[in-house]
Amino acid sequence: MSDIQLLPSVQRFLDNTPGSFVDGRYVSESNAEQIDVVDPSTASVLTRVAQASEALVDEAVAAAKKAFHGTWANTSPYLRGVALNRLADLIEANAEELAQLESLSSGKSIHLTRQLEVPQSVVFLRYFAGWATKIHGQTMTPSLPSFQGEQYAAFTRREAVGVVAGITPWNFSLMIGIWKIASALTCGCTIVVKPSEFTPLSLLRIAELAVEAGVPTGALNIVNGRGDIGQQLINHKDVGKVSFTGSVPTGIAVGKAALNANLTRVTLELGGKNPAAFLADIDVDAAVEGILQTAYVHQGQVCAAPERLYIHRSKVDAICAKLAERLGTLKVGGAMDESAQFGPLANKAHYDKILAFLARANERQQVICGGQPVSRAGYFVQPTLIKAEGEHDPFLQEETFGPIVTVLPFDDEDELVRMMNDSPFGLGASVWTNDLSKAMRLVPRIEAGTVWINMHTFLDPAVPFGGVKSSGVGREFGSAFIDDYTELKSVMMRF
Repeated sequence: MSDIQLLPSVQRFLDNTPGSFVDGRYVSESNAEQIDVVDPSTASVLTRVAQASEALVDEAVAAAKKAFHGTWANTSPYLRGVALNRLADLIEANAEELAQLESLSSGKSIHLTRQLEVPQSVVFLRYFAGWATKIHGQTMTPSLPSFQGEQYAAFTRREAVGVVAGITPWNFSLMIGIWKIASALTCGCTIVVKPSEFTPLSLLRIAELAVEAGVPTGALNIVNGRGDIGQQLINHKDVGKVSFTGSVPTGIAVGKAALNANLTRVTLELGGKNPAAFLADIDVDAAVEGILQTAYVHQGQVCAAPERLYIHRSKVDAICAKLAERLGTLKVGGAMDESAQFGPLANKAHYDKILAFLARANERQQVICGGQPVSRAGYFVQPTLIKAEGEHDPFLQEETFGPIVTVLPFDDEDELVRMMNDSPFGLGASVWTNDLSKAMRLVPRIEAGTVWINMHTFLDPAVPFGGVKSSGVGREFGSAFIDDYTELKSVMMRF
């Protein structure tokens, strides 16, 4: 099947070579470096965006600071929620346009953006909007001694931290961008977002829609650029918080830089080498379907995706054989091809990284299936399954962030837990079994921020999400996000 026809609005957006979005308008500086936005399905240039200068980044932060103390500060919690819900309405009304912009630049299947990323962005946005009127403190009675009949009272307030710098990755730029935008605006903060230079398009369009929805100019700004732009935001004296999603090494550097700058608070949602455990009672077909649905979606470019499969020895051969058979039948195609089941990697740098992993696996004769680049334009590789050479195999330790899944058999549950926890990461993990009692006993023994049972990867706005160990600091979603976007102020009174 050929690629879908682009909407005229999408083509116009690409033709306009958008700049950064600052204080309610697009800004393209005359001498700005132009950054190519490349279609991973063809390796051709889609459009170019102008890298923001240092002066424009300062202007974006100044606009956010002004809105924080002015228009957004003077917007009631109820009206903040109304504006976010209007933005959700506009995302729904422009869903196909946003889906196409996101898929074109990220290589993500148009089915995934239509059916998951865009609609879930709406779900998350409406969830956050509902919290706008529910951010509150507590009252308490101090136990101070009274010498002359005086009494005491105390209460706490939740106050927005100020200007937030949001730094988003290239894998789910629209949805993760919405998480950061909604968290900040709900709590009364304002935000400057630096999207990945590979995938800035959908968030630039979101900024336009936010103004249409009634979010005051300056409350949401988008600055284009590479890592130096993010570094400028982290170091900026007027940035009160940094929210970063990305790799562990970069996240550690971001956290250190923020602390060194102004003791700036950070939320770090980082990567993982997530384990999935398939116990002896699991049905082979159910296991294979679960792995296909979670480990290879978006070509494995999902931070919480399972990369380590621990399968009970009694089932490992059957599951690997069936999985290899199914992987071999997946139709490879471009992101805009509605008949494709497996698409490209997101960019050339990541493609080269994955090729290096595949070369190592082939050299060590670990490949069960796949393991090769696909001979066509774009950044395509085969979905790959490899066997570990033991529990300390590097493929069980190094995050690939791609369609490379490593399998190792286990014999007993103590061995399983030890191997699952033998990792510097701790983002997510899953247990697949028909024995709920056994699963519930394993949950507290597994070192991960989220443990799924008979599922993996799926997120819900009501359920906090984040990692332990090297996989991050802080939590997204639920009510937990409020702690990270507000300061707790105590007030004591004598009367």
